[in-house]
Amino acid sequence: MVSISHAVEDIVKHRPYLSEALAAGIINVSALARQLQPEVERILQKEINTGAIVMSLNRLAPYLQVREQMQLNKLLNNMGDIILRSNLCDYTFKNSATLLECHIEVLKNLVKNEEIFYTLVQGVFETNLVVSNTMEEVIGDYFKNEVCLFKQNDLSSVTLKLPKGNSLQPGFYYTIMKELSWEGINLTEVISSTNEFTVVVDNSLIDKTFVVLKNIGKR
Repeated sequence: MVSISHAVEDIVKHRPYLSEALAAGIINVSALARQLQPEVERILQKEINTGAIVMSLNRLAPYLQVREQMQLNKLLNNMGDIILRSNLCDYTFKNSATLLECHIEVLKNLVKNEEIFYTLVQGVFETNLVVSNTMEEVIGDYFKNEVCLFKQNDLSSVTLKLPKGNSLQPGFYYTIMKELSWEGINLTEVISSTNEFTVVVDNSLIDKTFVVLKNIGKR
């Protein structure tokens, strides 16, 4: 049988911002209890006293605080190097039967130039390409027959080398994205591999983005 405490915890843990506010003690618990009451009653299929929900929230807050601190410290303090790249261009092309061939031809031009930033991510209907501005003419030439859905210049990227086990930690990427969001940093693109995480932003935001991501690793 589901208890009031279990129902409240289940609701809170699926709302990250709410979970953080509760753990930090910056939320009106009584007001939150009244807001959660209809949902708790639906789960338990009976009327619940608001006071019982308040008690459950108060018991849950310290647990959330300790759990969150341990999870963050375990991985975020072991972040690796931060790599900055500037003067990038972002393209989005509609997928086609010839798009991969264009990509291969461009890569042939990059074999002897390791300084060029070049990432390509293929989605279901479109493919995203982030590349150094110096390759703009080459891209225009090889992709001239492809449908370009989006293009933006004057971008920069910040790449984080992630600690092993990051993919097994719930909320790891949320923590990074939350910090960027709270600082009002708009992300043009997000590129992720197993042990690397890259955000692409406007050139004007690169300094602010670097500071935010650097401070995450110093928690």
